[in-house]
Amino acid sequence: MPKRVLITGHEGYIGSVMAPLFLKAGYEVVGLDSGFFHECTLVPDQNQIPMISKDIREVEPSDLEGFDAVIHLAALSNDATGDLNREWTQSINYEASVRLAKFAKTAGVKRFLFSSSCIMYGVSEAAVVTEDSPLDPKTEYAISKVKSERAIAELADDSFSPTFLRNGTVYGFSPRMRFDTAFNNLMGSAVTRGKVVVESNGKPWRPVVHVADLARSFLAVLEAPIEKVHNQTFNNGANHLNHQIKELAEVVVKTVPGSKLEMLASPGADQRTYKADFSKFARAFPHFVFKWNIKEGARELCDAFKKAKLTEAQFNDKHFTRISWLRHLLEKGLLDDSLHWKKSIEVSS
Repeated sequence: MPKRVLITGHEGYIGSVMAPLFLKAGYEVVGLDSGFFHECTLVPDQNQIPMISKDIREVEPSDLEGFDAVIHLAALSNDATGDLNREWTQSINYEASVRLAKFAKTAGVKRFLFSSSCIMYGVSEAAVVTEDSPLDPKTEYAISKVKSERAIAELADDSFSPTFLRNGTVYGFSPRMRFDTAFNNLMGSAVTRGKVVVESNGKPWRPVVHVADLARSFLAVLEAPIEKVHNQTFNNGANHLNHQIKELAEVVVKTVPGSKLEMLASPGADQRTYKADFSKFARAFPHFVFKWNIKEGARELCDAFKKAKLTEAQFNDKHFTRISWLRHLLEKGLLDDSLHWKKSIEVSS
């Protein structure tokens, strides 16, 4: 019998790529999702798996019984959304994550993979940040990841093995596309507007990772011997995938014919910079290869956007920017002040 795996947030940008991969690998997959972004599809989602339709804050121990592993992706994702309301981020990203881990341990779940982020390094003073570098979270989202890692790590013992993957900046095509991540945004702008605008001076560093590679890395960690990954933290990516924003933008304009690059170097632009060291992951998984580089990723996105006939209106649409979509659900009265569904209702544009 295949191992049973619960993937939280399986209807999200990453989850809708990861869940089919785990299915293909022979796992019995069940999803758990609040449904916040169920309607946010650029192309039809082929992710037809059994699911528990539930807010992560409402999970009970019984929901976790019979699973061999939990892949915890569900969160209010990215800094802008995290800053929308501190209490939401605290309750969903931190408190609910720790509660989920505790319930998983109680239910006898052996493995727990936590989707974390390199964003917790903040504006790093170090030339390159390793897993042992000081954490300097600048936003509520980053703070929630730091607090969750620390609290869940304390639960580790012989019966419960968590692993923390600090993902780089994710890009690449997904049925539930997002245009509020750096590389996806640059590509979408080039394809639909014919130009790429970089607000900063382009010098900040970002470790980028393709969503398909990210999904594969989680699978590799899950299939590793427990002693190799038990209560371990890994920067999730590869050293050759550290790029400056300007470099990302230049690859985009070279990929999209006729597009132009505008560098604004605005004083108030986002200057967070961190160059991550992924040597620990490479040592632990010497045979794992991150297959995508930014040139191939740019071509994939360009081709996918053209095939989907992506328009500027779609690129700007609220469905594909997390903070805009949540504000829409709130303004429509579908979510209450604590970000819970008011009632079961078909979400429409």
